[in-house]
Amino acid sequence: MACGRLMSAPVCLIENDENGQLHVRKEAKDILDGITEPVVVVSVVGLYRTGKSYLMNRLAGQQSGFALGSTIESKTKGIWMWCVPHPYEEGQTLVLLDTEGLGDVRKGDEKHDTWIFCLAVLLSSTLVYNSLGVIDNTALEKLHYVTELTENIRVKAEESQDEEKSADFMRVFPSFVWAVRDFTLELKIGNEPITSDEYLESALTLKSGCSPQTEQYNLPRRCLRHFFAVRKCFVFPRPASTQNMRRMEELTEKDLDSEFLEQANIFCHYIYECADPKTVSGGRVITGTALGNLAEVYVEAIRSGNVPCLENAVVSLAKIQNVRAVEEALQFYMTEMLGMVQLPMRPEELSDIHTDVEKKAIEVFITMSFNDNDQIYQRELMEKIHYEYQQLCQQNQEESIKQCKAVLHEVFDTLEKGVFDGSYLKSGGYRQYRDMLGHLTNDYRARTRSQIMRLKNEILEQRQRGLEEQNRLQDRVFKDMQRTHKEHVDQIIRQMEREQERMRRDNERVLEAKLREKDALLQKNLQEQASHMQRQIDSLRSEMDKEEKSKPSTVSRIMNDISSTAQLILPGFVSRGLSAVSKWFK
Repeated sequence: MACGRLMSAPVCLIENDENGQLHVRKEAKDILDGITEPVVVVSVVGLYRTGKSYLMNRLAGQQSGFALGSTIESKTKGIWMWCVPHPYEEGQTLVLLDTEGLGDVRKGDEKHDTWIFCLAVLLSSTLVYNSLGVIDNTALEKLHYVTELTENIRVKAEESQDEEKSADFMRVFPSFVWAVRDFTLELKIGNEPITSDEYLESALTLKSGCSPQTEQYNLPRRCLRHFFAVRKCFVFPRPASTQNMRRMEELTEKDLDSEFLEQANIFCHYIYECADPKTVSGGRVITGTALGNLAEVYVEAIRSGNVPCLENAVVSLAKIQNVRAVEEALQFYMTEMLGMVQLPMRPEELSDIHTDVEKKAIEVFITMSFNDNDQIYQRELMEKIHYEYQQLCQQNQEESIKQCKAVLHEVFDTLEKGVFDGSYLKSGGYRQYRDMLGHLTNDYRARTRSQIMRLKNEILEQRQRGLEEQNRLQDRVFKDMQRTHKEHVDQIIRQMEREQERMRRDNERVLEAKLREKDALLQKNLQEQASHMQRQIDSLRSEMDKEEKSKPSTVSRIMNDISSTAQLILPGFVSRGLSAVSKWFK
């Protein structure tokens, strides 16, 4: 990721404009547009002045970058972004998002905080929640934003009121990491030592009962359990003395508490090792380009007063991405062809170059395209490439004729001048004229053998062989197109298989989380809730079975669509191509 390596400091991705409306900064969008590889997006959220930015600087491998502050004022405004090469995964970019501190009384706009939290959830593949002290009821109540997610985010465009939504949210929501700062307690329950993950799960234990107080107590815990399939916890001791905390950016590692450093390194290793690339519905991994477009789609929905909808966002993103994919692939085709083709040239050579470059252009399209299930944009690209190839064939013909005419004029200029000045109107002039004509004719044929004369010979032979040879030529052109078409089909199938495998893993992850949740409910003797969870599990398994059984039919449908596209394009192109080629033989 060339642009990421040049990002020496973070930039603002989302901020408030002069009217107080959220908007995406062009500078950050341009940076994301240049990232064409998958992105691992890690967002940090939490109350202001809790040290969120320091953790993100550590993930970036830097001492400073995201702004730190030592006063009671929130330092980060909006959402800031830092793109760096992934430390562990070649071909991926780590995108770090540092969000504005939540709960700053100076802002006086809690809805703004809610949207910042929602955007962090929507854009990230791993969400880090940063808090101070301990995970107790007060800490969970401060995380009330998670209880509002279903009001401010929709997974599907149309949802029934009684539809169980937790599985849908689990599939698309990021993994959740709770970073507890300035932790001073021992990790024990009774006298038994526990891990930080067990500490988190213990804090998320539900109470039995149905009183309003119990429901209020359970609500944030239930949301965390039901929305985030993967949950992780890290506890950090205080990194330095109060005095040194005021100058954190200046401190070296030897100035920091050794246990804090150890935990920070474990935290970073976990993120590098376990944070997945960002995906959207259907298991589709997105690039930096798509992430920038996705941010704009979500922000525009919020600006318009709508609830961001993941399904609608995928539709909007698909249109944006596919239009660009067609443009980029066509531009690649034209640039490569113009760089490799030197007109005039033999039609077979031009065809070979076209076949090779078209294959690479399709790879560009496949890499950038998104959710083009009906092959609308694929068809558009194929038509445009075939049109451009036809134009090149026509230009090749014109250049060949132009070159041959130039040679004709150059070769026979001497003879023509002799005729006009009467040089041959003398005794023996005719024999001299005839010898000169024969010599010049041989010279012309030698110099144009690879152009029109070769083609003239071919067409004479073709006419002699008749319809059989014409069919051979048509068959050769059609086979060239079939070969390219097969490459395209193979690439689409490989992409579908990757996406279906990611969907399967997502479903397995959700299923495992719900099975764990059911066991936890049974251990607390919450039979009614456990029964409800079992119904969700049964529904999810049924859905997974349907998806598994529908794989062959889905592939078959898409193959039929591709075949229909080919039938619309290939015969027409072959006939047009033959028409262009046949002009060479006239």
